[in-house]
Amino acid sequence: MTAPKPSSPHWTVYLLRCADGSLYAGIARSLDDRVAAHNAGRGAKYTRARLPVEVAWSRGRQPPTDARRLEYALKQLSRAEKLRLVSGDEALWRRVRRDALGGG
Repeated sequence: MTAPKPSSPHWTVYLLRCADGSLYAGIARSLDDRVAAHNAGRGAKYTRARLPVEVAWSRGRQPPTDARRLEYALKQLSRAEKLRLVSGDEALWRRVRRDALGGG
């Protein structure tokens, strides 16, 4: 009998709301740890000048390659589209996923 194959690590894609009201897109294996790093000034250069930050939106359980593609897709969205995601627009999220990852 063979040992079970370890599952691949999963990532979270997220949008942070910065103190100035802007939105920052990123990915993390541990969202809580990543937000703490951002707020400690160890995050992205963009967020360091806009502290504190808080999670505005997130979707977990993404395979690593998908997470990177989704992060790029989120960064390409307009502010209005990002705000639609934050407000719960699931149709937009499905479109972003489909466009970024391919498929039907």
